[in-house]
Amino acid sequence: MSSLLSALSGHRPDRLPVWFMRQAGRSLPEYKEARKGTTILEACLKPDLAAEITLQPVRRHGVDAAIFFSDIMTPLVLAGVDVDIVAGVGPVIENPVRSAADVDRLVSHEPGDAQAITDAVKLVVAELGDETPLIGFAGAPFTLAAYLVEGCGSRDHLAARSMMHADPESWRRLLDWCADISGRFLTTQVDAGARAVQLFDSWAGSLTRVDYVASVAPHSAKALSAVEGRVPRIHFGTGTRHLLTDMAALGVEAMGVDYRTPLDEAAWLLPEIPLQGNIDPALLSAGWEPLSRHAADVVERGKAAPAHIVNLGHGVPPTTDPEVLTDLVAFLHEL
Repeated sequence: MSSLLSALSGHRPDRLPVWFMRQAGRSLPEYKEARKGTTILEACLKPDLAAEITLQPVRRHGVDAAIFFSDIMTPLVLAGVDVDIVAGVGPVIENPVRSAADVDRLVSHEPGDAQAITDAVKLVVAELGDETPLIGFAGAPFTLAAYLVEGCGSRDHLAARSMMHADPESWRRLLDWCADISGRFLTTQVDAGARAVQLFDSWAGSLTRVDYVASVAPHSAKALSAVEGRVPRIHFGTGTRHLLTDMAALGVEAMGVDYRTPLDEAAWLLPEIPLQGNIDPALLSAGWEPLSRHAADVVERGKAAPAHIVNLGHGVPPTTDPEVLTDLVAFLHEL
């Protein structure tokens, strides 16, 4: 069994498993070369290109798992939603969802043809073989809904949180549709050979615990249930220390922890679940001495958990020196 899958089952392998969240290769020169002439969403839907980008960090850094190259917006694109990713802005929704009529219009969209995803995953799995698993990826329902309602990224997601309370039935229908889209996207990847998945909730940290439990958690549970019993599931959110117990209660096999919450504190909150994380991405450009000291501290704190998968506490910054990541993997494997 691979070190990642061993850790996800609650065991501590001889060598700490390491992988980097997501689009882990986006600081690589080979990534930038491969992406020339394509938008990110186009790249996600070209099987040969998506497979190549998925594999680049494994070849370059020697990480213990590949994360499928995709984007939170990809399932929306497949469903025919008009979305673009604008440089310096992020995802932009052409027609934001603000009313019951908008929800009616949205939920009429079917998930769409995911053959490009199936083909890309199969290409990746064929090259990885048995030793290095592929992790499937999808955005959580609240994060999808937040983009759909706001129309773009937002600091506090006021429009989404307002809709949650002003029109709870439309909100429920919107989140249910998002959960279905995310769940089917995960299923497509698992059907094609992904051996674990991660559900990524970028914006859940903006919610109160009461709102999360009442209006979001059931929908995340629905998305995750799509592959329940088939592969281990990792759940990750940013700024979610106050939600960790509720996120774990959805029945996942491991919890990702962002860089704000020390792993020993997370282990105190979640004493029976493997943890993933949580090197601060800012340290990647701070010099080797502070980075290695911080990484060693993360590993030490991770010993409080039943098992530990080393990762960043968020994504790889595009400006990261690739050599730093390669050296970091080697250092962590030595530990």
